[in-house]
Amino acid sequence: MDLKTKYLGLELKNPVLPSASPLTEDKDVAKALEDAGASALVIHSLFEEQITHDSGELDHFLSFGTESFAEATSYFPEPGEFKLGPEEYLNHINTLKETVNIPVIASLNGVSAGGWVKYAKNIEEAGADALELNIYYVPTSVELTGEEVEKMYVETLESVKENINIPVAVKLSPFFSSLPNMVKKLDEAGADALVFFNRFYQPDFDLENLEVVPNLQLSANWEMRLPLRWIAILYGNVKADLAASSGIQTHLDVLKVMMAGSKVAMIASELLRKGPRRILEILDDLQSWMEEHEYESIEQMQGSMSQRSVAEPAAFERANYMKTLNSFRKPLF
Repeated sequence: MDLKTKYLGLELKNPVLPSASPLTEDKDVAKALEDAGASALVIHSLFEEQITHDSGELDHFLSFGTESFAEATSYFPEPGEFKLGPEEYLNHINTLKETVNIPVIASLNGVSAGGWVKYAKNIEEAGADALELNIYYVPTSVELTGEEVEKMYVETLESVKENINIPVAVKLSPFFSSLPNMVKKLDEAGADALVFFNRFYQPDFDLENLEVVPNLQLSANWEMRLPLRWIAILYGNVKADLAASSGIQTHLDVLKVMMAGSKVAMIASELLRKGPRRILEILDDLQSWMEEHEYESIEQMQGSMSQRSVAEPAAFERANYMKTLNSFRKPLF
């Protein structure tokens, strides 16, 4: 079986790669992922807050509270608030490049262009093979228009592309009023790949303490339906590579996103649950399925079930809405 695929201009031995997660914070785990068959690594993100922390926090805490007692050490930030600061992140890229023999894709998480451009350059110099812009922005102002938000995304991408030579992917949110048009704008702005989708982690309420608390839940399998649908719709309409992320857990999920038109299947939650060797199991099952169904290569199936390829393209649109609802059969009580 020929499992090879091409993503961000990189020749990959198969389409399965870990997406940005804590797994790659340790070089030994990164090596274990490679040994299990990962074709590339998208390493954990460097956050915009870490960049601004590095440049501004020291000055703030050296000047703030200068009239207070010397014992007032609580002014200083907690050690390890950020596991890897900007310089440590760059050193980690260099370490991973010496540890593994597969492409290393760095990740920047934020929204503003300023600090990103500098560290995008540094990431390239540290040896990263590509860069993923994980643009994570939640507009909360009622005055901010959708057009302004879209412009922010495009300008961030353009600023980074103007200053580095390695390929750049953009990890997208699904929350645009016209996702296809947003994808078109990013494609025209030079995105080498588009990743579907970023997961915005929603807060929860602690009713006993009346506090807003973070609530991290690993992705569920049903969540892959959203990227599956949009990749199938957009396949063939943009030059950028398309990549699926969210809810991918099995070899069947990998096959589905390949047939929709994705170049790679990005996995994080499943690996966090079951460990690096889960990749080996997925690849073994993938090859067995392909042999049984007489597929010779991954490339052969890519896009074969996209909207432009299936007999019923309306299945991806509103025309399928009532058909889906009518497929539900009310249980008898």
